[in-house]
Amino acid sequence: MKRQVIVTSDDFGLSAGVNRAVEKAWRDGVLTCASIMPGAEAFDDAVEVALRNPGLQIGLHLTLVQGRAVLPAAELAGLTDRDGNFPDDPVAAGMRYFFDAGLRGPLRREIEAQIVRVKEAGLDLSHIDGHLNINLHPTVFGILSELMPRHGISTFRLSRERLLHNLSHDRERIAGKAVERVIFGALSRHAARELKLRSIMAADEVKGVLNSGRMTEAYVLAILPGLGKGTSELYFHPGILPDAEITRRMPDYRHEAELAAITSPAVRHRLNELDIRLVNYRGEVKC
Repeated sequence: MKRQVIVTSDDFGLSAGVNRAVEKAWRDGVLTCASIMPGAEAFDDAVEVALRNPGLQIGLHLTLVQGRAVLPAAELAGLTDRDGNFPDDPVAAGMRYFFDAGLRGPLRREIEAQIVRVKEAGLDLSHIDGHLNINLHPTVFGILSELMPRHGISTFRLSRERLLHNLSHDRERIAGKAVERVIFGALSRHAARELKLRSIMAADEVKGVLNSGRMTEAYVLAILPGLGKGTSELYFHPGILPDAEITRRMPDYRHEAELAAITSPAVRHRLNELDIRLVNYRGEVKC
């Protein structure tokens, strides 16, 4: 089976610096998809970028932590603060979303509102993933599994990644990566069963979970030969600095290095050399 790779930028719409990076990565690099944040400050600018680059496939970067809601705070009792901001602590938020049954109605309304906002902006949604992998949260995933068929969304990100393959090329954060592998691996296995029942597709493996914010050219070149059969997704957080919002939100992420990796001639050459086909979530080939 021929190997394929999807290359995605997360956080599309977060800021002008992210949006500029996405457009450059699409036009000059190997980017095939971008996942948009409907409540983010630069959403309208991201829509303009997407509309003038119609080949760039758009997914929903579902945001329920560290971001802003689409619906007014008055309609989301207990889910956001008075200004419409979600909690910054993903662990505390995740516990509340799981145990507080009273939040399920507001969560469902907000999740659908995010889907609808992207569609009403004139963008065709191909897939769903989530900010900090919130799409895999059991309560959130239960809602998504009902909404995706209704809105014609047939692909989904499962954040499953081989730990040993990662550690053979990057030995940083070993304990943290092990914990993430256990958590996201278990959540992905649970979600995969439901996706199969609903005929919703997912990549066989995702690269970017364990090296989030550090998907550099050197790391990408190192992992490409070891990609498995079938379809892999590599996701990045590219940005062009200075940009106050991405620096505030992700001070340790190497945004410009990740953009350099996506636009690297060496990466494109290596993909060609390894006969790995560049595709988007619909399987359309990028030349």
